[in-house]
Amino acid sequence: MTTYPTIRQVVLDSTDARGLAEFYRKMFGLSYRPGDEPPATGEPDELGRDWLVLRSPAGVQLAFQQTEAFARTTWPDAEVPQQYHLDTAVDSVAELDRQHERALELGATLRFDRSDDKEEPLRVYADPDGHLFCVFVG
Repeated sequence: MTTYPTIRQVVLDSTDARGLAEFYRKMFGLSYRPGDEPPATGEPDELGRDWLVLRSPAGVQLAFQQTEAFARTTWPDAEVPQQYHLDTAVDSVAELDRQHERALELGATLRFDRSDDKEEPLRVYADPDGHLFCVFVG
């Protein structure tokens, strides 16, 4: 019988792991893995300077790895390709519009808007570190 590795999570490099984790926690309603929560006010954030994990109720995990530098994608310009992106979905165009406002309020930057497409309305955003994620109706 053939066995295969199990994909556990997607890992995002960041020059501010805690800040990026907080963006995704708020944007997608994720929770910290026990022990990865932010420290009390005024306490040092040792984990936030290294590695953090967020979990969704569906079992999807996002991890954040602190790095010295990160080349932000310039997509749709090809100078620095997108490298990867997250696909997320909502149930309606009204919800797509609501999530658009939330994404911008949380610090995302709109990179591509196809929200008027009849077959697959979508928007593509860059998170505060420049990683891309899509929100589409589907």
